[in-house]
Amino acid sequence: MVWKEQAASVNISKISPHEIINLDHGDPTMFEPYWRKMSEKCTLVISGSQFMSYFSDSKNVFLEPELENEIKRLHRVVGNASVDDYHVVVGTGSTQLLQATLYALCSPSDHDSSPVNVVSAVPYYSCYPELTNFLRSGLYKWRGDAQTYNEGGPYIEFVTSPNNPDGTMREATVKKGQGKLVHDLAYYWPQYTPITSCLGYDTMLFTFSKCTGHAGSRIGWALVKDEAVAKKMTQFVGINTIGVSKESQIRAAKILGHVSESCLNPGPENFFKTGQILMAERWEKLRQVVAQSEMFSLPHYPKQHCLFTGKFSTQAHPAFAWMKCNKEDTEDCEKFLRGQKIITRNGRRFGCDPKYVRVSLVGKEEEFKLFLERLLAIQGASDGINHV
Repeated sequence: MVWKEQAASVNISKISPHEIINLDHGDPTMFEPYWRKMSEKCTLVISGSQFMSYFSDSKNVFLEPELENEIKRLHRVVGNASVDDYHVVVGTGSTQLLQATLYALCSPSDHDSSPVNVVSAVPYYSCYPELTNFLRSGLYKWRGDAQTYNEGGPYIEFVTSPNNPDGTMREATVKKGQGKLVHDLAYYWPQYTPITSCLGYDTMLFTFSKCTGHAGSRIGWALVKDEAVAKKMTQFVGINTIGVSKESQIRAAKILGHVSESCLNPGPENFFKTGQILMAERWEKLRQVVAQSEMFSLPHYPKQHCLFTGKFSTQAHPAFAWMKCNKEDTEDCEKFLRGQKIITRNGRRFGCDPKYVRVSLVGKEEEFKLFLERLLAIQGASDGINHV
């Protein structure tokens, strides 16, 4: 197919010796070319008299009904999460919803005066400790690795699946009676991983930025089974920011609607299929570069049956590469790469060995090209550049 061949044809550009490549953040700008082509279909006009109230309606308070409908529609199309009998809570990105969830699940009546322990299995998302400790709340506190957690009493476990940083699918680790689970499913979309089941956990978090690449709109949503928990989360959003931008919500609804419609198109308008091709291409090129020597290593992911595509031969192509430096004289991979003008995120921030780094693969194409060429230069493998 012509459009697939076009997506796969990338030439490595000449690298500037002074260029700093920042691959620390997962800023999903790789999808800009797709959305530029879809500009007319996703453009909307907002008049000066629209969205002047804080509130949406008596039922949803801060959630625009149009966004709720499109969120549920997209989940039904993709088949990644159950939406029937779930309450949708909108937030300013999933970061606000993580805090709202902690607030909602840590009612003082549940734990008297003791803060609830918050855990996640290593390697955990680096923002969990920062986010949990930032407000110095008396309701909850960060307790680290779920794999070594053995305390009694109430606790909350963040279950990130696919996991950030290593892209693996996860389930709860602690499994004790007084635990409450928060499933962070930001990357459970077809461009990153096979959709192997329709999930139906008590609290599931998603974000517009990772689904479509529109990080600047700052929209996240939670699918919450318990109405009381959903109301407490909405209360937190109300106290914290008095709601969520309606302009952003309507824009998100328009774009999510387009994504749902595009799934009926087998060609280049199909957002998830285009995203799958782009991510698969980047992972293939990265693996080719890493294979030039034994200096670095990457995780491998099994082929699985994807319910969305209907294909078995689907591998995960995560948004991040969890890369290990195997050089015996290099203890800190992040520091080593920084010396080569490549900025990554240190494994220590994920509770891991500093020989690991998280590398964003969702930035602009030019950044990715420069990253590959610099890795080749580091490995001393100048041969093969034209084959990557």
